[in-house]
Amino acid sequence: MVSSCQNISAAYIHQINSQTIDLPVDSQPYISIPESEYLELKNQVGYWKSMHQKALLREEGLKQEIKEKDGQIRDLKNRLFGKKSEKKTSKTEKVNPKSNEPKRPRGQQLGSEGHGLTDRPDLPVVDEQASFPENPVCPCCGLPYTLDGSTGPQTQIIEVEVKTYTRRIVRQTGTKTCLCQGVPQTITAPMPPKLMPKSPYGISVWADILLNKFHYCQPTNRLLNQYEELGLPISAGTITGGLKRLKELFDPIYNNLYLQQMTEDRFHQDESSWKVFEEIEGKIGNKWWLWVSRSESVVYFLIAPGRGADVPISYFENTRKDKIIVVCDRYSAYKSLANKMPFIILAFCWAHVRRDFLDAARKYPELEDWAFCWVKKIGALYHINNQRCVSFDKALPVQWQSESFKKQHGSLIEKMNEMAQDRDAFIESHNLDGTNSTLLFNAKYKILESLKNHWDGLSVFVEHPEVPMDNNKGENAIRNPVTGRRNFYGSGSVWTAQLAAMMFSIFKTLGLWGLNHHHWLNSYLNACAVNHGKAPEDLSYFLPWEMDEVRLDKLSKPLDTS
Repeated sequence: MVSSCQNISAAYIHQINSQTIDLPVDSQPYISIPESEYLELKNQVGYWKSMHQKALLREEGLKQEIKEKDGQIRDLKNRLFGKKSEKKTSKTEKVNPKSNEPKRPRGQQLGSEGHGLTDRPDLPVVDEQASFPENPVCPCCGLPYTLDGSTGPQTQIIEVEVKTYTRRIVRQTGTKTCLCQGVPQTITAPMPPKLMPKSPYGISVWADILLNKFHYCQPTNRLLNQYEELGLPISAGTITGGLKRLKELFDPIYNNLYLQQMTEDRFHQDESSWKVFEEIEGKIGNKWWLWVSRSESVVYFLIAPGRGADVPISYFENTRKDKIIVVCDRYSAYKSLANKMPFIILAFCWAHVRRDFLDAARKYPELEDWAFCWVKKIGALYHINNQRCVSFDKALPVQWQSESFKKQHGSLIEKMNEMAQDRDAFIESHNLDGTNSTLLFNAKYKILESLKNHWDGLSVFVEHPEVPMDNNKGENAIRNPVTGRRNFYGSGSVWTAQLAAMMFSIFKTLGLWGLNHHHWLNSYLNACAVNHGKAPEDLSYFLPWEMDEVRLDKLSKPLDTS
């Protein structure tokens, strides 16, 4: 046996380098190396193989990370620069091969009959006479026309006049003509009621400030600039002091909104951030939260320092109902609310589920067809439910509804079952042992797993047709305050934030009942002025659910200032 330490002879190496040797096909030259070197090389082969495998895995992970980052970039670019809409058309829907007709433009079509001038019966009419600037004469002979006082066709021009003025009140006095003792010799007519005894500004000014700031969401500084251009300079400190006084007048209305809402059993919940620039002990930062609760007759806003479940839990602790349905998104605070209060049923929003699929299609173009297939399924649910609700009678339970309702109800249940089967088929056909842990699969799995986990809440509308499929009512209610937050960046103190929540609640509730904000606000502030600057004792004239039809109709019309 040749020793392992024996080397190839130099003559043999020279022979190989200097001439061609015809070797059999299967024969290979052998090189003898020390055994220790052989074992070391063998170990290195295993090491470098494992390192190569790790490099491949790392490269695959980096590719997945790049793809995920690209998806996030596409999503953020769309949010920042894209259209502010969830509507998106897939590649297969962009072209309709069965029709070559051009897409119908939006709005009124060219050549179609218009609706004509809109009647405005609530506007007062001010008559004016249009006269000739000079006596008209015949252009041929120069003889004058006879102006007999007759009039021609009428022309209407709508104007808006905004002006400021000073009410100079001259109080009438009287002198007694009798000889009665203990009676003043001279008496003076009483002053008209004032909202704030020491303030020179009348009710119309404070009503305009409240409407502009909390209904039209204009910054106070912009309103002050407008007043200055109208010849009425007012300092910001004067406005702040007046608003602090007004907050006390609206507290009773605000409390009655809450008490009324606690008698109802259908709610839409949402929340949004709100800045409060005041340092509070135990509170870090200036980020607070504006919560909204919309029921059938009331929209109620609440300002809170946090976004935890303690806010809705404390809010619903005074409810008078044994069962409540809350339409909301999938935020964990609402889930904690339902766990703490079992009589509360959460109805999750289908619009958020639809948004999950749209976001996936936007982030990962490879998932567009799959995502829009599910969006189409959700659209079919909306369509069937809308047809079902047309024939729904709120006075009857589901089992006693009409045949038309039962037909659509059955179709809705069938469609829901089909979606659940498709969802479960995907989840069950893929395991998570690593063989399917790709980025695209994980994106699909995450959406469908969430759909399965929230299915009970997403199915509440099936047996409760009065409950909508989405939380659009709640999100629409908070849209105006969010506009205000963007315009004037929140509130400078806690009490101003509370006033904002108070006025948002009042104005949104008035809009829910179709009342004119300007008319209601002036009526209420006048009642406060009559009551010597305090809230009236009887609030039934100002709470919409306690008004009769005559008063509701009166307050729904513009305020007559003539």
